[in-house]
Amino acid sequence: MPHDHPHDHHHHHGEGHNHAHGDHLHSHMHHHDDAADLQVLATQFIDGFIQASDKTSYLKLAGVPFERPAKDGAKALKLIDVELKTDWQVGTASPSFGSRELSYLPFPGEMVRERTNMSLIYVSMDEKSTLDIRDFLYQRKQEIEK
Repeated sequence: MPHDHPHDHHHHHGEGHNHAHGDHLHSHMHHHDDAADLQVLATQFIDGFIQASDKTSYLKLAGVPFERPAKDGAKALKLIDVELKTDWQVGTASPSFGSRELSYLPFPGEMVRERTNMSLIYVSMDEKSTLDIRDFLYQRKQEIEK
């Protein structure tokens, strides 16, 4: 399943991983991986948040912290916004073999996909921090598995 977020990963050639060195433009087509599981969790979490009549209680029940340490650890950042962003994937682009040009494939209407992501916005007097919901869910998953 394709995913589009910053991440560290190991390259396993031969598993459908296309990669252009330099600007690090890449696409992933793994069979079953943590990113796909995480995207399903994120989608369900976002749907639940949208449908929740009490958004604050929903976040509290999910274990979302309303305060986080600042970079310097001196002050706590406060959760002030939950940001939802919807993108529509209308095509795909990947490196062309033996060329610096991209191979571009626009999607027919029935293949256009909606992708909604959520970010938690924390602030203090000196700092603003954005936590992607997938990062939060990944951290929670790691805590639960311990």
